[in-house]
Amino acid sequence: MFRTIKRFKYLVVVLIVIFFVIFLLSRGYIYDREDVGYGITFSPKQAENLGMDWQETFLAILNDLQVRRLRLSAYWNEVEPNINEYSWERLDWQINEASKVNAEIILAVGGRLPRWPECHFPAWTADISGEQKDAELLEYIEAVIKRYQGNKNIIAWQVENEPFLINFGECPKLDKELLDREIALVRALDNRQIIITDSGELSAWLPAAKRADIFGTTMYLNTYSKLLQSYVRYPIEPGFFRFKKNITRLFSRLEKWLVIELQAEPWGPKQFQDLSKEERSLTMDLEKFKNIIEFSRQTGFQEFYLWGAEWWYWEKTVNGDGGIWEEARGLFSD
Repeated sequence: MFRTIKRFKYLVVVLIVIFFVIFLLSRGYIYDREDVGYGITFSPKQAENLGMDWQETFLAILNDLQVRRLRLSAYWNEVEPNINEYSWERLDWQINEASKVNAEIILAVGGRLPRWPECHFPAWTADISGEQKDAELLEYIEAVIKRYQGNKNIIAWQVENEPFLINFGECPKLDKELLDREIALVRALDNRQIIITDSGELSAWLPAAKRADIFGTTMYLNTYSKLLQSYVRYPIEPGFFRFKKNITRLFSRLEKWLVIELQAEPWGPKQFQDLSKEERSLTMDLEKFKNIIEFSRQTGFQEFYLWGAEWWYWEKTVNGDGGIWEEARGLFSD
């Protein structure tokens, strides 16, 4: 009996220590509202998918919302639609327009980049060997860096998008050696910081963080689970992200942290433009937008790139609902 009591006391002490450590690691400085900054990820593919003029959408984001932090993507299948034949018009236009208003640009390169189907390989890569495909990927990355490295508005290069997030997107299995070759190539070509991103909720962060100068996490709350066949709200609070950040900090030498993809659009079992307004509101509406802005600030990050500006414009121009567009305006005008 005494042995049982002793074991119970030992277990209680261990649990207290564990909870105390978790408490300490969940702490962190929280920035005041006026000290945080916001940008957006823009994808012409997404604007077109919503049936809109992508250039009009981009100009509205720059000139109406006054966004001055941007993440843009050098989609391989757009930049090199045919082998060794480059097409720069769309990306040139985006970068030139952003530079006109002196916006800061994160330029993402790689086979896996923002927006579905996640991997944006040119069709012609299906007809070549894996070894040649890797070589062509590196050649495309080199071409992108060399073309835009003279632009001072580009503040960092993002290499691939959430490369360690498995079982998501129409992508091949991660080749870590190839990823490291991509990163080494970009470092050899230019001295700007490299961003590696990872899922905020579903990944461990460290494999991405140890390769990066800047680590970018995603941050989602309300989603649709294909596994559960239902809408879910992740059972997490801001301390979850502070905990992961503090753990990762112990084992990496990061220069900067940011939220590279902050949920600001719906997530459903199909494309949100095919959902009713009521179903879209299950994962994102004006109140949820306000809530995630405050939730994200409480995580202790200082810089956030919102995911969904194309949707806000679609709601405003197609559905006559400019609520989130107007609410977002205040984030960028501060």
